[in-house]
Amino acid sequence: MTIAVTAATGHLGTLVVDALLARTTPDQVVAVVRDAAKAEPLAAKGVAVRLASYDDPDALKSALAGVDQVLLISGSEVGKRVQQHRNVIDAAIVNGVERIVYTSAPQPETSTLPVVPEHLATEQYLAETGVEHVLLRNNWYHENYAQALEAARQTGSVLTSAAEGRVASAARADYAEAAAAVLTATGPVKPVYELSGDIAWSQDELASTLTDVLGSPVTVAQVTPEEQAAILVEAGLDEGTAGFVAAIDAATAKGDLALANGDLSALIGRPTTPLVETLRRLA
Repeated sequence: MTIAVTAATGHLGTLVVDALLARTTPDQVVAVVRDAAKAEPLAAKGVAVRLASYDDPDALKSALAGVDQVLLISGSEVGKRVQQHRNVIDAAIVNGVERIVYTSAPQPETSTLPVVPEHLATEQYLAETGVEHVLLRNNWYHENYAQALEAARQTGSVLTSAAEGRVASAARADYAEAAAAVLTATGPVKPVYELSGDIAWSQDELASTLTDVLGSPVTVAQVTPEEQAAILVEAGLDEGTAGFVAAIDAATAKGDLALANGDLSALIGRPTTPLVETLRRLA
């Protein structure tokens, strides 16, 4: 069973490859990457490295030749991802790949998160093709709060418009281990996994955790989305990025990141990594 991992030199992809190597042999793993130099550590582990970007259909067809399964890690270029994902899916189908596993977003049918539309469009395309596929709907990563950690270090506060909304985040390595578990499963797997941390935490709980990590008091500054965007622009962010951050908090306030259903811990066979552990490592 040969498994290809796209974006294999990315933050998630590297961890997935390591998780796969803990479960199978290097000759069963193919790393699809854009930059061969960045993939040298993977090649040193015995993994086959093949070059292809999401924008190059011909290269993708060559890279996925002889592959049984593909983990399609969602792209990072917002606005281009639907076509990029289609390129990977089409290349996999041409090569007769048995199954595609896709890293999607949580509850895309109802979520108002600004990242969701491209994920939902990719899910719909997978359904249209008829190819066997598994959706790994990853909730937020603990690592997404690295900037909040640094801001709290400098200002002593967490700026948010998320109100009482909760976030069931998990460590990136937890999601990587879950992907590896699905890709190497010998029995049946579910078509959809809503993956999230075991604990859905509030902004007050985030501030308390940051207080423990930093060893100094961190408070919560609750503002409106408009105020949040204006403050972020004044701090140096461009208006688009500031609006994006405020939109995420608005979706969080609506509960779009709050689902903690146990799918992730069940897949990895252990409790998910506590938020405080990841923030301590980042600090």
